[in-house]
Amino acid sequence: MSFVDTFNRLSEEKSPLLRKFESLITPVGDAQLETMARESQRLTQQYFGKTMRLFAPLYVSNECVNNCSYCGFSRDNADILRTTLTVPQVVTEAKHLYDLGFRNILLVAGEHPKFVSDGYLQECIEAIKSFIPTVAIEVGPMEDHQYAEIVQHGGEGLIVYQETYQREVYKNLHTAGPKKKFDWRLECPERAYAGGFRRIGIGALFGLAPWKQEALALAAHLEYLYKHCWKAQFSIAFPRMRPYAGNYQYSPDPELYLSDRALVQLTAAFRICFPKVSIVLSTREPAGLRDSIYHLGFTHMSAGSATEPGGYTGAGSDDLHHTIKGRRFELTDTSPCQKATEQFQIDDKRSPAQIASFLAQRGYDPVWKDWDEAILSTN
Repeated sequence: MSFVDTFNRLSEEKSPLLRKFESLITPVGDAQLETMARESQRLTQQYFGKTMRLFAPLYVSNECVNNCSYCGFSRDNADILRTTLTVPQVVTEAKHLYDLGFRNILLVAGEHPKFVSDGYLQECIEAIKSFIPTVAIEVGPMEDHQYAEIVQHGGEGLIVYQETYQREVYKNLHTAGPKKKFDWRLECPERAYAGGFRRIGIGALFGLAPWKQEALALAAHLEYLYKHCWKAQFSIAFPRMRPYAGNYQYSPDPELYLSDRALVQLTAAFRICFPKVSIVLSTREPAGLRDSIYHLGFTHMSAGSATEPGGYTGAGSDDLHHTIKGRRFELTDTSPCQKATEQFQIDDKRSPAQIASFLAQRGYDPVWKDWDEAILSTN
């Protein structure tokens, strides 16, 4: 049995907790939303204190074999500049982030077995784990034994977003590549748990399907993982669609859009129903909004993010190229200012130091490090 079985019965069977969650995301007035937000803030401080864990994504490759209509890395997006960092270049990027204060890094890559092949991620983790104690990955789904290898080499966390929990929408958005397998992706957190990951993050990309349907499915997934993968810690995220390569004029569909008000309500609903879950606030969101809602339920914030390989130091810019139908094509004209294409545009462009200072001024502790392998030592 896996979450797939539970998911397939979701329209007919809902636990008492899910029914409570469903009631909390129905339309409410301003007074009730204020009450929910205050309760969310209270619970967050009860379980996490006035702390905020800071992390940064480190993109290692934007090569991809999947065709996903909402992603800048999509296979058929032939015009983008692609590169895959060498392991020394990954170290260069990681050391830059270390110098900014980060001890928690998320390695991100498109799904391409030729470039991000067996052994590459393991080498990257081995190369940076001596100075980056918390390394998580956000890459294409793997088998149990592959996850176990990542853990053995020092990987601690896995992030995998289902993108959308609506089967038909998922099918229409993913037209080529292994990502077409909806159930395979849905079971990914369970395989990661079997492989030994201590931290697992899930989420949906809001803007692809009606947000309440996505939220309910995400809550069901989280409830299942708490019951069946109880030794792990869990985080959730509500990333909202942003402009991306191939669609920099992106405009959200009002029928699917998760508004700022709904984002606050959704955060409060998750915190009230799942008081111990970590909730992530992304640099996708504008600075003003992040400053207004960080204290209402969030526990993790990205800071100073770059969403392209080499985005922090320019590493990998000496090997930019196009990839068309799996074949590499060299650039006909080059510029020293060129860099790899980003997956999507971030909105909050403040430096990590600025965000840490903002939090400290408001009585919050910006947490750069919350894990060390010495914790597992038997000595």
